[in-house]
Amino acid sequence: MTMRATDKPAAAVSTAIRAPWRVLTRSALITAVFIIPAVVVRIAGLQPDPVVALLIYGAAVVAASFLLAWGAEAAQIDVSGGLAIAVLALVAVLPEYAVDLYYAYVSGHNPDYTQYAAANMTGSNRLLMGLGWPVVVLVSVLVARKTGAGKPTGVTLEPANRVELGFLLIAGVVAFVIPASGEIHLALGLALLAWFGFYLYKISHGDVEEPDLIGTAAALGELSDRSRRSVVVSLFVVSGAVILLCAKPFAENLVAAGTELGIDRFLLVQWLAPLASEAPEFIIATIFASRGKGTDAIATLISSKVNQWTLLIGSLPLAHLLGGGGFSLVLDPRQVEEVLLTASQTLMGVALILALRFGRASAWALLGLFIVQFPLTSTEGRLVLCGVYGVIAVGGLIVNRRQLVATLQAPFLGTAIRHSGHPHHDSESPTPA
Repeated sequence: MTMRATDKPAAAVSTAIRAPWRVLTRSALITAVFIIPAVVVRIAGLQPDPVVALLIYGAAVVAASFLLAWGAEAAQIDVSGGLAIAVLALVAVLPEYAVDLYYAYVSGHNPDYTQYAAANMTGSNRLLMGLGWPVVVLVSVLVARKTGAGKPTGVTLEPANRVELGFLLIAGVVAFVIPASGEIHLALGLALLAWFGFYLYKISHGDVEEPDLIGTAAALGELSDRSRRSVVVSLFVVSGAVILLCAKPFAENLVAAGTELGIDRFLLVQWLAPLASEAPEFIIATIFASRGKGTDAIATLISSKVNQWTLLIGSLPLAHLLGGGGFSLVLDPRQVEEVLLTASQTLMGVALILALRFGRASAWALLGLFIVQFPLTSTEGRLVLCGVYGVIAVGGLIVNRRQLVATLQAPFLGTAIRHSGHPHHDSESPTPA
């Protein structure tokens, strides 16, 4: 039996009143430890060693990402119009967008930075699908086995998730225009931004479902409406200010640290920056999976993938133009290969789960191919990997051919899910710490 927090018995209410502020205070202190040094260094105009600066600013970006994630989750309670999942996925990756758009902006007057814009974009995309998706599925399978749920072989998605899959499939196919043309043209960017706008519209008109909050976000959900809204707004303001303050030095020192350490700067920007900015999203999704909510975790990561293939990529040529560049973000052969590899991985991932079943074998395939890419440093090796992704994608499309048309129609005819309103809580399970 479930009930609203206000209907809890006296003992539970007492716990719910005291526990949230303790959880919130602890979370605030932990994040402040990582944010304050970066703010002090930035405002004081100090110039530490690039590696030290990278650690300082990177830690602040990760901490700010957590603040954004907590605020976005709790905001589901109050968001009017129900853009909860899309807003959560969008806000959670804002730090990554800030870094990538900075590279794209600078590329407008410094062509050397074009490679970094492409690197960050392709790295974040492949990291999300190649590592995030499989880990959530494998954790879900492991948890189900420990709880005695037989021998689960994967995660089953909801019918409403087909809407997001449809958006991702169409955006992923359109993305092949980039390697084919060798550029990200402003016209393509505007088309992708329009597709993202339609995605937000579709989500806002979806069926309402209660939000499921965990940890610090759940503590925020236990507060009174006025207190919660004040804290959530404060989280957005503080985290946004920290990201704006740290995005530029983080991006610059990421490149400088690569030079100092003798590490390929392209690879450092491609993997370290997305890993730092997406850490909260991965952690939240993994926690959901560990609590037996693998479907919710995958739904959030799919939504994030839609954001990356639409809003992020669509914004790059616009930032490039504003930075003094032309109407196209022109890519070199290496960047073209990276985009082709990323688009191929996306097509494979979607093809494997068209039947709304994310099996353990599919998860291992995505994870294995993600790991295999790192020792492949030649053009031939990357093209072979693209071919492997392509063959598996075609196989998945053939096996799931009956669901292909329904998936392509889903963005236009399907009904999505939006999270809104006060969540219910189990009376025997007070606010998670």
